[in-house]
Amino acid sequence: MRENPVEVAAGAVVVAAALGFLLYAVQASGYAAPAGGQRLTASFRSVEGISLGSDVRMAGVKIGSVSAIRLDPETFRAQTELTLLGGLAIPEDSSAVVASEGLLGGSFVEIVPGASFEALPDGGEIVDTQGAVSLLNLLLQYVSAGSDG
Repeated sequence: MRENPVEVAAGAVVVAAALGFLLYAVQASGYAAPAGGQRLTASFRSVEGISLGSDVRMAGVKIGSVSAIRLDPETFRAQTELTLLGGLAIPEDSSAVVASEGLLGGSFVEIVPGASFEALPDGGEIVDTQGAVSLLNLLLQYVSAGSDG
């Protein structure tokens, strides 16, 4: 078998493209969490639409990702761990909201900063939370309210 330089070059391009897609998939999946960042916890009634690697945003800017989700067997609430970029001082009276990018968009955790001069320490907990609002439940309430009158 003879090696054709054009075939070798085409093979190299295919391998480089495959590695690029693999790198993108790892970053998009959230497994590449921010290194050396601050970790906070938050307890939500519902984290519908949130998964590992979902964005954590403040003022629409990504500042971290969701690094763990578990169910608390005592309170039946979803305990989340948020890994944020280093160097951010999140006020201790901030709130965390499960928000949506629109009707068909993905969900993310929005941190709404408070007015406190004290910052949450690494490992601190955001106490004021609002869980996900189920679009299906809202639609069912609207339909049932319309049929009552």
